[in-house]
Amino acid sequence: MNSVTVIIPTLNEGTTIANVIRKARNCVHVAEVIVIDDQSYDNTVEAAILSGATAFTSTQLGKGASMRDGLMMAKTDIIVYLDADIPTYPENIVDLLIGPILKNEADFVKSYFDRQAGRVTELVAKPLLSILFPALTHFKQPLSGIIAGRKSFFQKIDFENDYGVDIGILLDMYRLETRIDEVSIGTVENKMKPWQELGKMSREVTKAILSRANKVTEPSMENLENINVIRREMSDAIKESLVGLRKMVVFDMDNTILRSSFIHTAADALGFRKELWQIVAEQTNPVVRTKQIARLLHGKTFGEIIEVVKSIPVVSDFGEIVMELKRKGFITGIISDSYTCVTNHLKNLFGLDFTFANELEFSKSVATGQVNIPSYFFRHSASPCGHDFCKTNALSYLSDTYHVSFENIMAIGDGENDICMIRKSGIGIAFCTKNQILENSADAVLHKPYFRPILQLV
Repeated sequence: MNSVTVIIPTLNEGTTIANVIRKARNCVHVAEVIVIDDQSYDNTVEAAILSGATAFTSTQLGKGASMRDGLMMAKTDIIVYLDADIPTYPENIVDLLIGPILKNEADFVKSYFDRQAGRVTELVAKPLLSILFPALTHFKQPLSGIIAGRKSFFQKIDFENDYGVDIGILLDMYRLETRIDEVSIGTVENKMKPWQELGKMSREVTKAILSRANKVTEPSMENLENINVIRREMSDAIKESLVGLRKMVVFDMDNTILRSSFIHTAADALGFRKELWQIVAEQTNPVVRTKQIARLLHGKTFGEIIEVVKSIPVVSDFGEIVMELKRKGFITGIISDSYTCVTNHLKNLFGLDFTFANELEFSKSVATGQVNIPSYFFRHSASPCGHDFCKTNALSYLSDTYHVSFENIMAIGDGENDICMIRKSGIGIAFCTKNQILENSADAVLHKPYFRPILQLV
């Protein structure tokens, strides 16, 4: 019986993820393997998909958010969480973790394994547990993130979005009075945290323990600037490796890659069609309109949004055309006035290099109704068109970022908001459009929903 979902949070684990997925799929009870990626800069997502997993981009940076996102997507009653950076899992890793649950001996299972003692475990977690939660001191590795449990219990806990997530789960399961077991998974080798990370890790583990012990503690919000700096540096390195390509194809998403509009499909599926049409009819300012439409998604879960995306047909030859373009040396991606949670899903599915879109805000995997409109959509001193808010401004940012001149960019779109982008790019393609101005502005027009003809133009 396929009753288990394996969820693997990832961040730049391209060298190990395929082996982890293979071992997860060894278990006959596994129905699905879900990878929730934290915006990796290597080939993690590509490797995961090629290994048979379903991959999604997390709604928020951090392991806890990724674990919660995966839980929301899972369709089975038993959940297994695996770390992505461990090449030495036993071949039967999932069977070991779910064994006590299948035997109805436990509702939640922690793992322990043979390796050098973790410094935060020994110096922080265990001493605090001995004082505040003495009933849990027998757990050999309370910070282990290799766990299994019943979905119904995971849905009741709070996933910390930092190093406190694993101890927090154990304490929440204890609070819920679940039956907890601990199993050995043998010898495991994974990345030890560098010394400079130990201070941060110990603070976050301490906070998770103290907050659950109902002690007074001043919450500390860690400044993410260092992480952002590192991400920018990694991003720059990847982009530098693409400089030599100097060719790019940019796709619109709604009614281009997707055969219909995401937000209009969501309106029908999630029950806000009337409100959407009222905003579209009455609000002419694109920025205000974007913010008002985002409010309609308030309370919708990440899972609901992804299910809407999955319900929309994709142009049938899009995947093979992207592969052919990449083989020819093109950078490929999306510029859309939709949301990154949608465009990133397509990026993961088809191996695109980038997506630029509005950033829908989530809290605990639920849309808040707020949206961040990235600055690259707004007019600046070097903007190639006169519009205050335009995809062409994003195209200009792309051109500068990847060192690709406008003449070497092909842009493909279908609507009014694509006109400037089509005009300014080296080759502009109108795709199945009903807009006469766009059609007249394009270098070529595709009347049928296939992308193969663009290969004749590159």
